[in-house]
Amino acid sequence: MKTCLVVDDSKVIRKVARHILESLAFRVEEAADGREALDACAAQAPDLVLLDWNMPVMSGMDFLRALGLSSVSPRPKIVFCTTENGHAHIRAALDAGADEYVMKPFDRETLAGKLQIVGLG
Repeated sequence: MKTCLVVDDSKVIRKVARHILESLAFRVEEAADGREALDACAAQAPDLVLLDWNMPVMSGMDFLRALGLSSVSPRPKIVFCTTENGHAHIRAALDAGADEYVMKPFDRETLAGKLQIVGLG
């Protein structure tokens, strides 16, 4: 079974994402910030990280940079999931190593399409 780490400081978003991902046959873990997510990836790398941009403790961008410098292997696919929709934000996320980008709010169909793009659909 494919695994996903949902990283978001909103418990509601984590719950919604979990519901969608479990319906797509993923086993789901959760983290409330980038620091928790980095620790979780170091312990057991998931196939996918669904990553929020704005979080306390460690932002999504800081997590992405730290993951790139870490020895986490194999490297999970990263899908940024955020309200930040400016072209500069999208470009920065992709340049930092994100594989894809999805806007909040998202639905099952949208997320499933992004997972197809990154090879996990």
